[in-house]
Order: sequence, then structure tokens, then C-alpha cells
Amino acid sequence: MKPVTIRDVAKAARVSPATVSYVLNYTGRVGGRTRRTVLAAVRKLGYLTNLNARNLAKNTSQTLGMIVSDIENPFFPEVIKGFEKRAREKGYDVILSDTSYDSGLMAGAAERMLRQRVRGVSFVTSEAAPQIIRQMTARHTPLVFLDVGPPQRYVSNLRIDYATGIKALTDHLAALGHRRFSFVGARPDLYSNAARRDSYVQCMRELGMELGPMLEGNSHFDGGLATGAAICQMHPLPTAVVAMNDLTAIGVIKALRANGLRVPEDISVTGFDCTQLAEYTTPSLTTVDLRRDLLGCMAADALHDLFASPTHMGQEYLVIPTLRLGESTGPPRSDRT
Repeated sequence: MKPVTIRDVAKAARVSPATVSYVLNYTGRVGGRTRRTVLAAVRKLGYLTNLNARNLAKNTSQTLGMIVSDIENPFFPEVIKGFEKRAREKGYDVILSDTSYDSGLMAGAAERMLRQRVRGVSFVTSEAAPQIIRQMTARHTPLVFLDVGPPQRYVSNLRIDYATGIKALTDHLAALGHRRFSFVGARPDLYSNAARRDSYVQCMRELGMELGPMLEGNSHFDGGLATGAAICQMHPLPTAVVAMNDLTAIGVIKALRANGLRVPEDISVTGFDCTQLAEYTTPSLTTVDLRRDLLGCMAADALHDLFASPTHMGQEYLVIPTLRLGESTGPPRSDRT
């Protein structure tokens, strides 16, 4: 069967091949009615754009890349969904890569995206290396990072206000009457983890309380199980646990319950990120809502702003989290305070 060409589409839509090209490449001024007619002809004829040829010819594409740290972590799917939705609204396709917190995989993902001539890349990770930034910006590839550093040419940054989120949690627990806390963090070499830990330390000092035991998990469910089991061996027991994310908090809760402790009657537990699991776990989790879908939309918008900027100078976009109350927190038991 003879492949459908751009001339076939133009004939079916009763427009010039140039107009078809404008529609498919998002260039030139084409009226809405004409655009719809061309796209209808494309669908009817089953025309497939040769993306590789187009990208080689233009040295770029209508494709955005997104690199995430761990696709299995429930934090990321809503971010990806928001990014893809906003990208699609702006006429872009999306390709995705997962690094599993491995800097080597990060470098490989960045290289693949350069080979595919993506228009821009959003890094929703904590392990981006400076050499990757230099390599991609040298090719004038716009980048958006999460919590990496100050904006520069071709680089914007989404900065989460972790301090506000942790303060909301600790103030909530203190208002309930808690005085004995424990914190469960994860790899301190990753900025987002260190920021949550440092914010917790600062909040405890501002409240005039002792830090309590500070444990290190791995940001996953099994890390929460292990640290939760360790908490059960403490004497006296903390009355409240501040976990660095929802997966950790859920693991902690499971370990506490396995050891005969009730949440929140015996120990209150909080998370961070407000994943869907937070709502459906038992009890539902008090956590911090980052609006992950909005975070994805902001990443796509930030890339689009870099494309449109005549200087390509990046910006910083602040993400302010909010407290989401669940059933996993309550007043401490009076006979243990």
C-alpha cells in the first residue's frame, strides 16, 4: 500500500502542502477552521508525520522531555499527568525517563533526549549533575529543575517551600499537645530530604522542644517499616512521628500497628506530599499537599516561558504547600504525657 504523503492530505483538505506543514509543525498563521479541516484529513487518511526527518531538518522538535527519580513512587504520576496535560494543550508531545535515583541513568536519559532533539526538558529529580546542565544549556536546550538552584540562561527552577509545609505539620501537632517527637528522613545528600530535615530541626527549636530521635529511612514503604519497628523499641515512646513523605509514613503506621500500637490514639503520624495513598490508607494520613498536578503544569509552563523569552533567561517559581488534615493525628494520651 502506497504511504500517504503530505500532498495527499493537502488535496483532501483542499489547501496547499505548505498549509498542511504549518498545521503539523505549529508554525505560520492558520485559522482555526482550516486547522480543523487539515487535522480531520490527517486522521481520515491515516497520515503519520515523519518526526525524525522533521526534527533533523529543524534541529528541534515539538516534544518535551520529563525525567523523574522513581516512577514507582506515587508522588510522580500526578506530576507527570499534569505535565503531559499542559504540554498537550500547548501542542507538545512528551517523552518520559526514570532514573531510579541513579546519576548514571540520569546522564543516559539526558543524552537520549538530546539525540531526539527535544525542545526542552523538565527534571523532577534531586540528582541532576552540573555537567548535565552545562551540556544541555550549551546546546540551548531549555531546562526546568525542581529545587536545584538559582535560575540562569535556559534554566528555570521550581522551588518547593518545604519550611512552610513542615512548620504547618509541627504547629498542628504542638497545638494538639504533643511534646515528644520523632523524625524519619531519608538520604540527606538529596536536597529535598535535607530541606525537610533542616526545616524540622528549625521548627523544633522555634517551638522550644527537643528534637527527639531522628531516624533515616529510604523514602520508600520498607524504610518506613524498618524505622517504625525501631520507634516501637524506644522508651519512652514518642507521641508524634513526622515522616519525610507519605510512603514512609504509611510504612511507619503499619509497623506501629503490627506492634500493637494504635494511630493516632497511641502515636500520631504525619506524611508529606499528599499522594492518593494518603486518603485511602487506614487511618487517612495528615500530610502536606504539594498540588502535584499543579507542579507538573508549572513545569510545562516554565519551559514554554523559556521558549517565548527573547533572552531565554530563566525564572524561579515558588510552590507553597498546604496542610491536609487526616485521621492519623490526634491529642496524645493523657496517661503518657
